[in-house]
Amino acid sequence: MGSVTRHALSPPEIVESSTILLPYSGPKTFKEFKLNAVLAIGQILFALIFINSGIGHLTKLDAMTGYAQYKKVPAAKLSVIVSGLMILVGGIFVALGIYADLGALLIALFLIPAAFMMHAFWKETDATAKMNETIGFFKDLSLAGAALIIYALVAGGAELGINITKSFF
Repeated sequence: MGSVTRHALSPPEIVESSTILLPYSGPKTFKEFKLNAVLAIGQILFALIFINSGIGHLTKLDAMTGYAQYKKVPAAKLSVIVSGLMILVGGIFVALGIYADLGALLIALFLIPAAFMMHAFWKETDATAKMNETIGFFKDLSLAGAALIIYALVAGGAELGINITKSFF
């Protein structure tokens, strides 16, 4: 098949094995191995906040529901449960590379409305509260952007550092 340069995020190639064509997606060089390791670390670090927060949503349901009610989230308890499941499942999917595109999309679908509902800094009059909500708002939007990048890359055929399944979409 000859020498082929393959970026860590490029789709798998087909290699010949006897008479059957099999996909090969492992690293071919030490550099690719290192890049895949960095991708795997980044994948896990990105997902940890959502796994931790999803567990918190579900194990501290009363406290989270009270805060959601304070922020005037409709159907607060149900919203906390659904959002907790979305980010927990999304985080696990991204961390393990199980339909990482679906996991990233679940995370983005949580983060964008959460930024506007939970961190409405434009409504704050206290300078400290306004600053804290501004930080939370833009953190959520930045993480949503990263999740959408992961979604687009994986749905487009790219691989992350850890891949148990191919893309869902």
